[in-house]
Amino acid sequence: MSYQFTIIVPVYNEEDNLARVEQELSNYIAIASKKTKILFINDGSKDNSQSLIEDICTRNEAFTYINFEKNCGLSAAIKAGFDHVDTELTGYIDADLQTAPEDFNLLLEHIGDYDLITGVRADRKDSVVKNMSSKIANGIRRSFTHDGMDDTGCPLKVIKSNYAKRIPMFKGLHRFLPAMILLQEGKIKQIPVRHFPRIAGEAKYGLWNRLLGPLMDCFAYLWMKKKYINYRVANKG
Repeated sequence: MSYQFTIIVPVYNEEDNLARVEQELSNYIAIASKKTKILFINDGSKDNSQSLIEDICTRNEAFTYINFEKNCGLSAAIKAGFDHVDTELTGYIDADLQTAPEDFNLLLEHIGDYDLITGVRADRKDSVVKNMSSKIANGIRRSFTHDGMDDTGCPLKVIKSNYAKRIPMFKGLHRFLPAMILLQEGKIKQIPVRHFPRIAGEAKYGLWNRLLGPLMDCFAYLWMKKKYINYRVANKG
């Protein structure tokens, strides 16, 4: 049976988390509702992450990686994953594992009728400042995109790969994945998922990234929406 589902795992200086990532994702592969493989995207880590990733991929047939020459940011890492997946379905999870891989099965239950399923972090285990800035940023984004999503920053998503590959990514656009599926006239849905405190490593984004950055990205999205080209081929000979 060939692989049906690829989980993209962006990595930037996560050496303290990678042993746990290997264990948790290996456990998930054993119970996944779709035959699953893992694609690490090492976003120019300056620690020992790449060496650990290579060891993991050597030990596990279902694990592969892409290693960037330099740090390019989360959107670039996700875009590289979209470009390289060869399965019908694409997933995304952060290497900090504040969401549970097992919850991919909850999202996969609904992907047949939709083109993107995103998690909504229930009972978030983040600081008051992080929760509040995220809530404000999501409100600002909804006012621009009208996507109806409560938590586009949730790092647990499943997307049909043919839609993912058509997303024109640029810096910050990872916050607008549901809106970009809507531009393709696709269908989206959100599902509550579990959320956990970060156990190891450090958060990569401060107040600017969570609040002011997304506000600037909204204007980039509006430009993209105005210029977006959408077509469907009726037939070809």
